[in-house]
Amino acid sequence: MSILNVENLTHGFGDRAIFDDVSFRLLKGEHIGLIGANGEGKSTFMNIVTGKLMPDDGKVEWSKNVRVGYLDQHTVLEKGMTIRDVLKSAFSYLFELEAKMNSICDDLGTADEDAMTEMLEELGTIQDTLTLHDFYVIDSKVEEVARALGLLDIGIERDVTELSGGQRTKVLLAKLLLEKPDILLLDEPTNYLDEEHIVWLKRYLQEYENAFILISHDIPFLNEVINIIYHMENQKLDRYVGDYEHFKEVYAMKKAQLEAAYKRQQQEISELKDFVARNKARVSTRNMAMSRQKLLDKMDVIELAAEKPKPEFNFKVGRTPGKLIFETKELVIGYDDPLSKPLSLNFERGKKIALVGANGIGKTTLLKSILGLIPSIEGTVERGDNLQIGYFEQEVAGDNSSTCIEELWREFPSLNQHEVRAALAKCGLTTKHIESQVRVLSGGEQAKVRLCKLINKETNVLLLDEPTNHLDVDAKDELKRALIAYKGSILLICHEPEFYSDIVDEVWNCSEWTTKIL
Repeated sequence: MSILNVENLTHGFGDRAIFDDVSFRLLKGEHIGLIGANGEGKSTFMNIVTGKLMPDDGKVEWSKNVRVGYLDQHTVLEKGMTIRDVLKSAFSYLFELEAKMNSICDDLGTADEDAMTEMLEELGTIQDTLTLHDFYVIDSKVEEVARALGLLDIGIERDVTELSGGQRTKVLLAKLLLEKPDILLLDEPTNYLDEEHIVWLKRYLQEYENAFILISHDIPFLNEVINIIYHMENQKLDRYVGDYEHFKEVYAMKKAQLEAAYKRQQQEISELKDFVARNKARVSTRNMAMSRQKLLDKMDVIELAAEKPKPEFNFKVGRTPGKLIFETKELVIGYDDPLSKPLSLNFERGKKIALVGANGIGKTTLLKSILGLIPSIEGTVERGDNLQIGYFEQEVAGDNSSTCIEELWREFPSLNQHEVRAALAKCGLTTKHIESQVRVLSGGEQAKVRLCKLINKETNVLLLDEPTNHLDVDAKDELKRALIAYKGSILLICHEPEFYSDIVDEVWNCSEWTTKIL
């Protein structure tokens, strides 16, 4: 049984086409992985099927009475709302029913007999619905899910705009689970999540009986939870049965077959054109030449899609720093309250270290304290001599209306336009991306712009806060290669052991230092 049907979908932004006559179906029980390079339109597709965005053409049809839950990587949470408020909003339709029930009760006193009978029937239906959906124990259900995802430790009355990326993802995920939708749509749910909760989410999806669509660049995670792949490339959407590894094999085979067919056809076209050119002027062979020309005119010409630019990340290494990169003495990090015990850490030249641990325990705060971006509560940080620090932030605030060219030019005013374009192209961005405003790019494309700024300045220390979030598979592989090759020092926050294990020579587990209850 088909739950979602998408037919002949066409959509674009300006002169940039995203989909061209795309069709898609979601069947009962299917666990779909929606994959593709950054900027191919995965999040746009989700916005179209959820009705947040109207397509230029095509039809989107859901089965009747299907409740859809959407975990959107770009959801904005309102200032002033607490975690509890967001979680209780999962039951907004029940609160609306309660308000309707109260309104009916107010009107009962003035109703005639017939109206009263009808109102009492409706009142009974509403009360049954509220009871069936556990309306009268909402607070305990909210606390139960909040406990499972570690939100009680953060503080359920905390303003959501104060949360880290990972904490915000957990809040949105908890709200989704409380809604108990018939279908889950998940847009990069593992971004910002710590290892413990990625494992929890993996187990939840493995046991999930209903259908879901999952966008993810985390291939090990994807492989363990999906049974169908839809691959988005060159404005098309192709279906493959099986996991990501099986998709890669079939995709490579199809690509090789298409290339072989293309070469054979090009050879045939060349021979036919040559025959026509040599024989069309001679009376004795003109008919044969015209026959060959008709063959050429009717031929369905195979076209190979243009190869997407593969990113190249080569970090420029600056001068040699002193032996000490930084040293902390009895450092206590935090904002209003301490997030750590007193820390005495030593980071020497040439070291490559991963910072790991649950969300909200102070990994990002430690980086910012080392950089001097926020004051520490106690203790000192001593930074070494001749440091050239490159810092990749987990999130960049603001609605950036600059184009990619302007963004890079601001950082490197001595470069000419050709050099700026070449630098962005090397990071895997096409001409249309390069000329677009940063704010209209996908999360992965924005990350590539930020990485472009980082690799084009000389550094001898890299502080990287979850740089793999939003990056597609090719970009992630290239970043890993570049960090292994980098001759400077690295302090890296990451929740993906398969990414950082080959890069670093030491792992610091921040869970051992935190004052938070884990």
